[in-house]
Order: sequence, then C-alpha cells, then structure tokens
Amino acid sequence: MTTATLTRPDPRLSTAAHPTRSGLPLISRTASELLQWWRGQGRQAQILRVVQPSLIGLIDGTVSTLAPIFATAFLAGAHAAFLVGLATSLGAAISMGLSEGLSDDGELSGRGSSVVRGALTGIATFVGGTFHTLPFLIGNTHIALNVAYAVVGVELIGIAWVRRRFLQVPLHRSLVQVTLGGLVVATVGALLGHA
Repeated sequence: MTTATLTRPDPRLSTAAHPTRSGLPLISRTASELLQWWRGQGRQAQILRVVQPSLIGLIDGTVSTLAPIFATAFLAGAHAAFLVGLATSLGAAISMGLSEGLSDDGELSGRGSSVVRGALTGIATFVGGTFHTLPFLIGNTHIALNVAYAVVGVELIGIAWVRRRFLQVPLHRSLVQVTLGGLVVATVGALLGHA
C-alpha cells in the first residue's frame, strides 16, 4: 500500500459524519454516537444546548395551540380543528425555531449552534402542537375532544417530568404550573368557541 492511499480519505465516509461547529453530530450519526455525544457533554451544556430549547418548544407547542384548536372544534367540527391544529403547529414551529435561532448565535452565551437550537425548538414545538391535534382525525367532534383532553394531560405530565428531571423543579409544583397554563389557554379557546 502506498502513502497516497493511506492519506486519502475513505470515500464511504461523508463530511456529514463529522460534528458541526458546536459539537453536535449531524443527522447521519447513529443513535449510539448521539448517545455518546450526549454523555460527553457537561450537564450545563446539555441543559443550555438541548434541554432548554426543546422544552421551550414543547411547552409552546402544547400550550399555544390549545385555544385555536378547541375554539375551531366547537365552532366548525373535528375536520376543521385538525386543519387549524396542523396549520397552527407548523406556523408555531417555524416561528419558534426562527426566534430561538436568531435570538442568540451561541458564541457569547455558550448555548451552542443557533441552527441546532432553532431546529430543536421548532421540532419540539411542532410535536407539542401536533399530538393533541391528531385526535381530530376522528370524525366525531365530541369523541375527538375527549381524546384530545387526555392527550393534553399526557403532554403536560411529560413536560412536568422533563422539568423535574433536568431543571430540578419539584414534580407537584411543575404539574400545577403547566396545568394552570394549559387550562387558561384551553379556557380561552372554549370561551371563543362558544361565543
């Protein structure tokens, strides 16, 4: 084997397999490599670069989409609520992703890549808004609302657990906080839907 073949890069390895500027592996990494990267981050970096942007998106997606979805369900039925929920989730995901990505480039604050944080926030926002939108695929509005209420409950418990796990917020306090926020927004939706 010649020296030239030893120094030539392996064509099977793409540049996508190398980490980005912030150290976060690109999407083509395997789950085990992502897990290894996660474990290699300090706790502060995990919270600032991954947990906080994701949690912000999840909370916003879950809470901010409740009013338009429920108001539409009461006014126009399940099909319209599904479409409004999907549109609201997509719009909120784009808005929140851009807001997070453009608010801080990460250099000064040490929060990591703005692109990665924006993507995490946008994806989490979409997930948070979409889960309780999916029940409106059920044609019966009454049944869809009942299923959506249960899904929202599960989402709020998940948010409370993440806050407890990573931010050390007591579970009972977190449940009260996120539930009150969700109830206020859902009440606004219900009131507007019955106006």
